[in-house]
Amino acid sequence: MQDPIGRPRVRAGVTLVLASVLALGTVSCSARTRQTSSAKKDAKPGENDARVAEFDLTSGMPEGAAGGFVQVPAARTYTGLVRALERTADNTKVSAVFVRLAEQGIDFSRSREIGELLGRMRDKGRPVVCHAHTLTNSTTWLLSRGCSRIWLSAAGSVETVGIAAQLVHLKGMLDKLKLSADFLAVGKFKSGPEPLLREEPSEAAKEALSSTLSSMRSSWLQGADSGRPGKSLKEKLERGPYSPEEAKQQELIDAIGFESEAREEAKKLGKTRFIVPSYGPAANKGGGLDIGEIVRTLAGVEDEGKDKPHIAVIPAEGAISMNAGGPLDDGGITAKALGRTIKRAAENDAVKAVVLRIDSPGGSPLASDLIWHELMELRKKKPVVASVGSMAASGGYYIACGAQKIVAESTSIVGSIGVFGGKIVIGPALHEVGINAFTVPANPDPAAAARATYLSPFAPWDDATRDRMRAHMQSIYDLFIARIVEARKIPEGPLREHAEGRIWSGVQGQELGLVDEIGGLSKALELVRNLAGLSKDTPVTIEGSKDGLMELLGLGDDAEESQVRAAILALQRRQALLAELPSEWRAGAAAVAGPLLSGEGVVAAAPIGIRIH
Repeated sequence: MQDPIGRPRVRAGVTLVLASVLALGTVSCSARTRQTSSAKKDAKPGENDARVAEFDLTSGMPEGAAGGFVQVPAARTYTGLVRALERTADNTKVSAVFVRLAEQGIDFSRSREIGELLGRMRDKGRPVVCHAHTLTNSTTWLLSRGCSRIWLSAAGSVETVGIAAQLVHLKGMLDKLKLSADFLAVGKFKSGPEPLLREEPSEAAKEALSSTLSSMRSSWLQGADSGRPGKSLKEKLERGPYSPEEAKQQELIDAIGFESEAREEAKKLGKTRFIVPSYGPAANKGGGLDIGEIVRTLAGVEDEGKDKPHIAVIPAEGAISMNAGGPLDDGGITAKALGRTIKRAAENDAVKAVVLRIDSPGGSPLASDLIWHELMELRKKKPVVASVGSMAASGGYYIACGAQKIVAESTSIVGSIGVFGGKIVIGPALHEVGINAFTVPANPDPAAAARATYLSPFAPWDDATRDRMRAHMQSIYDLFIARIVEARKIPEGPLREHAEGRIWSGVQGQELGLVDEIGGLSKALELVRNLAGLSKDTPVTIEGSKDGLMELLGLGDDAEESQVRAAILALQRRQALLAELPSEWRAGAAAVAGPLLSGEGVVAAAPIGIRIH
């Protein structure tokens, strides 16, 4: 479609967005000092020289897209990190490993896997020297398992303080504001609406959460303690925070000093003067995306070099929705984008197997069901394994069940098989300030008004409407159960006993048959290679599941420039709103608000967001 002077309308939009992205990039570069590894200054080793492999984790490790319009290079993703650690373990020229952590927070699931992959090299006699400014519960686990020597900055701290969850209930505030919540849930433990309906958690909610946290705590204490045998870490980890001197006395760390001192120790222990960046900004040969790469990304051009037989890792991270651009869109999983990626993997003969890397609290049950169907179709053609990061709960677990096998970490959250839905009623609050809403139904039936306005925020449900909503939610819950039974081939009776909206740790999930194996992405890749009969050196690629540019903005390809400008402004406002929420709340807020504010009425989402560091 063209405008009156013959120019494609979408071209103006793409040009505008490209200019915006470049402008943002310019601002970012001027406002932030680029963090680079001092490894760039080291001399390059000869072909036969021993070298220290440096892993710079200070800039994070996104599962897929880093956010916004442009994706990070595959080598800088979490999949890239896992593959780099695996390659380093097989490289006989690497005589030692150096890890830079700074203040980076890493969730439990990834900390365990990174620590395990480093620990395998340490167990074979290779020195692994690690340096951090601050350590948390989870990164202490990572370094305890993976590192031969742990260094901490002199002004840093070890913040191992134990595990707890805090539940924020809003019922009292709603009462004071004359607001009410009309919500229903299917499942004894489906406690998602409780903060709006109760002033304190129910006994069922506390029981489920306490049991799951206890299981996670056991995995954490045992995992960290086993990495430093004889130091009795189980008795010390929950007594922090510790100063560097106290942490050294407690044998949680080995040395206090600067990063440069730790690097020199890595060289000394590795008996080499050469250090080579293996992961992080310095290991990215291109130094980032150039203008050509940005243009190709915006235009939706596929990456080259994917025509050889390979395993595809498909990231699925965040809240689940039908389309991008929701009121609290966190850039998560959409049925359209992820479904398109799954279909592309099914049709591509070069893709021999697929790993779905999922970290999601759920969201839209409709979107979850559509994605589940695409995965079931995919697995008819090639092996599919789901790798759970921190969470595959409710709709997230719905999706994961589309794979032949589910691999989760011991501290992953799985289950939450249940649904809830409802609305906030603001009519009484408005009445207090003189605003009244009146309904005039087309049908003269006395019950017609309540039915026709069942999602209206101006009036609560009547009994008949509440019964209809309960029946609707029950049907979705029953479909959820049926999909799991079909996909995982497990008896319905025991499944219903373990469902009811209850969350489980990965360990508990395996005991109940909700999870097949305990492990991380590396384990999932190993499993899918075995299922497909592939060799260990089979290439691994990351397949993008993000929406296209105009879809991300909620526009069609014929959008005018003014529409694109307005959509970009709306996107910026949503991002600003999300930025006000604690990071661990964002996906959960989007998972609940997205479907409800989009008119679906029913949500398949976890009751809480858990991110323990």
